[in-house]
Amino acid sequence: QLVPLAGILSVAAIGAFSFSMYSLFGKTDVMINRSGNPEPWENIDPTKPQKLLTIQQKWQPIEELENVKKLMK
Repeated sequence: QLVPLAGILSVAAIGAFSFSMYSLFGKTDVMINRSGNPEPWENIDPTKPQKLLTIQQKWQPIEELENVKKLMK
């Protein structure tokens, strides 16, 4: 009677571990080394969806913001 319970708990543990590894290594908004890159948001590709599920996302750059970025560099 404990076999189904152990199976369900092991599947849940494997799922939690695999999702945490996916979030840690697969996502660009998760940062491991803070001292190596003080502005990590500059490396995020805005055309690539950052969510696990994105429906009809359309990104267009803001002209004023792009001008400010160019002036700051």
